[in-house]
Amino acid sequence: MYCVSFVEKQFSCPMCALVCTDAFILQEHVELHLLEESPAEEAVLGATSSTEAASSSNSSGGKSYECPLCSVVCGDCYSLQEHVELHLDYGTVTSAVSPGSDLRLARRLQEEEKQRRKEQEAKREAEEFKKLQRQFGVDGRGGYRKQMERTMEKAVSRGVMVPADFHNKRAEMMEALASGVDDGRTRTQGVLGALYVYYQREVRDCVHVWLSADTDHFCSSEGDKGWGCGYRNFQMLLSSLQRMEPYTTCLSEGSVPSIPRVQVLIEGAWREGLDPQGATHFNQRLQGTRAWIGATEIYALCTSLRVSARVLDFHQPTGPGDTHPRLFDWVKQYFSQTGASGARLPPRVVQTTQPPLYLQHQGHSRSIVGVEQKKNGSLCLLLLDPGCSPGDVRKLLSQDGSTVSTAVRRMRKFSGNLKHRQYQVVVVDGVLSPEEKQTRVLNSRTLQAERIP
Repeated sequence: MYCVSFVEKQFSCPMCALVCTDAFILQEHVELHLLEESPAEEAVLGATSSTEAASSSNSSGGKSYECPLCSVVCGDCYSLQEHVELHLDYGTVTSAVSPGSDLRLARRLQEEEKQRRKEQEAKREAEEFKKLQRQFGVDGRGGYRKQMERTMEKAVSRGVMVPADFHNKRAEMMEALASGVDDGRTRTQGVLGALYVYYQREVRDCVHVWLSADTDHFCSSEGDKGWGCGYRNFQMLLSSLQRMEPYTTCLSEGSVPSIPRVQVLIEGAWREGLDPQGATHFNQRLQGTRAWIGATEIYALCTSLRVSARVLDFHQPTGPGDTHPRLFDWVKQYFSQTGASGARLPPRVVQTTQPPLYLQHQGHSRSIVGVEQKKNGSLCLLLLDPGCSPGDVRKLLSQDGSTVSTAVRRMRKFSGNLKHRQYQVVVVDGVLSPEEKQTRVLNSRTLQAERIP
């Protein structure tokens, strides 16, 4: 920023007493004069001969017009206008002559640049918002049914599926969705029993292994690939609870609900008053969307079903290299608490009566179904991942030891494998009475997780 010292030049109107410091303002002012005088000027010219007009213009009583930018004198207003416009058109009026014009030009350019940046920022924000909508499945592209139909249509167009199969599968899908029951195509049973047998034989480097109660694996299908992990992990949890005596009173249905049905159940929990902040985040609607759900939605759904649940928030790393040893220790304590039997050492492999744990981190969720304790004291979690295909999970049921070992290795997660900034765990710990459920509904208006540490 700098200042320049100058003396402003003044321009006098040749037709009145007006004085301007800006040539452009003077031009506009003169043009107004011309518009007002042109009819009278034409009348005078029409009544006077050309000789008389020339004589009157050169006499002392004739009217002359001096250029406000130079010393030229014009005999009529039209000549003056053309002369001044030549000055302006060819740039003879510079910033030194009219410094005010530069200031106005700079301000106009500044406003235009500001408006351009504002429009670009608004466009960028709109694009980011659309990305978030697509990421969280609330962009109006439809939910499970539409995604399944599109996947099958693509298979037909590629020649992988014939039209007859498309119509048959679509009819089966619509029937399953109408019933509200999962079709079982992605379900693998007997997983925990197979793990128990495996660890009975293969315990070379493990001092202890604790496994959850029997749990089925549910993997993502063509209808929920990319967004359905939270729903699939709830199906895993529910498959375990339905086998356990304390929960059969409130979970009378023996079948596992489909993903669209789970969406209906969560919306019902919101209508009961559970987690109003979460409901607002989804605009009270999950049906027909690909919206991701997380730990708070699982908590609301469990509470609605009168299943007692808690959300634990491991909100920051507690070990070197962004690891979470506190999370691993808590999981070990959870599974090992039912295996203690006085002073006697527990067996090396224990299948407990504890339900699996729902594990959430940014972008994905999985189910914790066990924990290994190695000879050196380190811990390793066993996770069932909805992203694993049924074929990979069913390798656990194989009679071939090496095949099972390969499948188990994919389940193992050591401390160095879990390095997200934050993890949340949903733990189920009993059944709620109607009064206890109502209390939790009221408390969920400001739902808060238990922070560890």
